[in-house]
Amino acid sequence: MFSDTLNVFTGIGCDTSAQVINKDRTYGAACLSICTENVSLLENNPCSGSGCCQTSIPRGLKSLNISTSSYNNHANVSDFNPCGFAFLVDRSSLKLSDWPLSRKPKYGNDAYATDVVIEWVVKNETCEKANKTSAYACGSNANCTDSENQGYRCLCEKGFEGNPYLQDGCQDKDECKDPGKNPCEEGTCENVIGDYKCRCPLGKYGDGKTGCKGPGIVTIIAAVGASIFLVVICLLLYMICTKRKKEKNFQENGGKFLKNQRVRIFSEAELVKATNNYADDRKLGEGSFGSVYKGVLTDNTVVAVKKSKGVDKAQMNAEFQKEMSIVSQVNHKNVVKLLGLCLETKVPLLVYEFISNGTLSKHIHDKGSRILVSWTNRLRVASEAALALDYLHSLADPPVIHGDVKSVNILLDNNHTAKVADFGASVLMSPGQTDISATKIQGTLGYLDPEYLMTGILTVQSDVYSFGVVLVELLTGEMPNSISKSGEKRNVIQHFISALENNHLFKILDFQTADEDDMDEIEAVAELAKRCLNSMGVNRPAMKEVSDELAKLKALHQKSLAQQNSEETDYLLDESSQSFCENASHLMNQSQTVISLQMENYTNSN
Repeated sequence: MFSDTLNVFTGIGCDTSAQVINKDRTYGAACLSICTENVSLLENNPCSGSGCCQTSIPRGLKSLNISTSSYNNHANVSDFNPCGFAFLVDRSSLKLSDWPLSRKPKYGNDAYATDVVIEWVVKNETCEKANKTSAYACGSNANCTDSENQGYRCLCEKGFEGNPYLQDGCQDKDECKDPGKNPCEEGTCENVIGDYKCRCPLGKYGDGKTGCKGPGIVTIIAAVGASIFLVVICLLLYMICTKRKKEKNFQENGGKFLKNQRVRIFSEAELVKATNNYADDRKLGEGSFGSVYKGVLTDNTVVAVKKSKGVDKAQMNAEFQKEMSIVSQVNHKNVVKLLGLCLETKVPLLVYEFISNGTLSKHIHDKGSRILVSWTNRLRVASEAALALDYLHSLADPPVIHGDVKSVNILLDNNHTAKVADFGASVLMSPGQTDISATKIQGTLGYLDPEYLMTGILTVQSDVYSFGVVLVELLTGEMPNSISKSGEKRNVIQHFISALENNHLFKILDFQTADEDDMDEIEAVAELAKRCLNSMGVNRPAMKEVSDELAKLKALHQKSLAQQNSEETDYLLDESSQSFCENASHLMNQSQTVISLQMENYTNSN
């Protein structure tokens, strides 16, 4: 039968209708090809009806009758296409370039021929069904395979050859018979029924089909000894190269200078061990230039290791030198402390103190956290963060612009004390300098100063704006550009200012334990945040003013709490004293009554 998958019915011409039917006229198909000008039939022509057309044949076709016809007898195209052709052809052998439209027909022995794929199969049964009948055609040592069309085929098993349709047609194939085609890689070929073996020469072992091993014990010992020697040499060379590489990195990263500074120098091996080779479960966070991992030193000190990403070494070294120059001179209780460095890597590693309670952002937005439930803690955290930024702007020498103030970069330690972290975007200011022209904008959208975004000039007031966003986040519990309950994006800053100006501040507060007495403080912080968020930097308060105002509010709040606790204590003491007096008076009255009755009884008895 004709293969329906490998053959295709094809028509060639510009006024051609190609038809094919089977002998019983139970199947018919046709395709039409029309064109008004000469078409070049290239190999990639889709044969979609212009110059040529194609259609498939059904599965199981055993006979066919092909014919062609023309609608206008090629009258309009005879100059370049005198006639049309139709034929069945093997898809893989068809070359359309061999069938130009100008081709004329030939007859008899000179007629054009095409390759056709014919599948030879037995009956219209599957192997499973045929194997159960006496008419099963496959002989011994033959395998049956189902045809994709109909019926089945027989093939000799591996190691046998011959006619699989005869009872004993598949005979053992002697692979060793032809010395020129010896299948053995090494050794002597030995034929067995349906297979062969390759015996290795004396003194060798293994599978001779792929090769034999081992010439003798002496050679083996010599080879092993040489291998061990080479391994030892390679290990020594590797250790020497690694040591020199680490020494080179140490020197290039300023190790000679830093060795004399009051900073601990860690080895690469120490930090690899401490972080469990920078395992994913040790990762604390990820920033623009690197990732931070939790590490445990041999003395059980927990640290945070900042490891750079695999980017340009020159750029990363510049960022490292900048961050190191900043954090190495900063010493403040509300700024994360640098414990040491590792200079043996291409880009040095920074080792910071580990802050156990994570980021301020986590505690604001994780509804399961209880640290920021009260206004007292929120006010204290805001005051401590402002104190750190004021220190960087006013007291650090030289002054520092943080450049990426956000709730993620404010950490809380065991005592919930705020500590400002991540100086990757920070810059140092020279004496008398008030701003920095940035080569590229760094920071986090939503917290970035709009003036900095427009001008590319970074100032201390840029930190003030970002801190104002953090204050709004502390008050409302919402991230900048957060999603509203309706699913729409909204500007949290504008929403906050609108609520403040329309006296709806209490509706957008995030915490639950604020008393009515706290509302004055909350409104004062909200007004301070509004001033920090002024679109013009010159109209924003200095960080020192922000810090001082928050410190005053914090002191007033603590005084109010102390006074409230004192009043509650006095009230409880008064209640206790009054209860004691009432009980004592009642007991005295009872005692007097008893004495009076006893005296009366005594008098009557006399």
